[in-house]
Amino acid sequence: MICGIDEVGRGPVAGPLVVVGVILTGEIPNLTDSKKLTPSRREELLLPILQRSRFHLVWISPAEIDRYGLGWGLRTGIGEILTQLKPDRCYIDGNTSFGFSEITPIVKGDQKIPAISAASILGKVFRDRYMEELGRLYPQYQWGKNKGYITKEHKEAILKYGYTRFHRRSFHLHFTPSLF
Repeated sequence: MICGIDEVGRGPVAGPLVVVGVILTGEIPNLTDSKKLTPSRREELLLPILQRSRFHLVWISPAEIDRYGLGWGLRTGIGEILTQLKPDRCYIDGNTSFGFSEITPIVKGDQKIPAISAASILGKVFRDRYMEELGRLYPQYQWGKNKGYITKEHKEAILKYGYTRFHRRSFHLHFTPSLF
């Protein structure tokens, strides 16, 4: 039982961090890093991944990120995944194991290990859907389009409307005239 772990949403200034662990129970062709796939292709792969895997998603809220930090969120998510899935071996995308001796980090693992690719896709699809839903509630921030990442329009909306409870206030945005 090989588990692949990836995270989605480390860099945005709004929305959750999602840490995902996947153990594939069947073969799924054409898995790769979610960022290399179109949104429609990620959606096409979603059902096969759901049908041919055991998985666990951990959502870390903006308030938790602000209070405890991203590192804490990643370690918390990874720990919960290990407890829930109990894999024989575990690989994580990136260059660190976040202090877990039972995890092997693989740089560009989401392009090399199918279980990490599946985790990447699950996390991206579910987080994007969530941000699109929030975007309907808060259209001025354009989260359906930017998914919580900072863009010129997102910065302008923060300046005009302020932060919401879905923003990560600890990210300390710097608003300089040259950005507009």
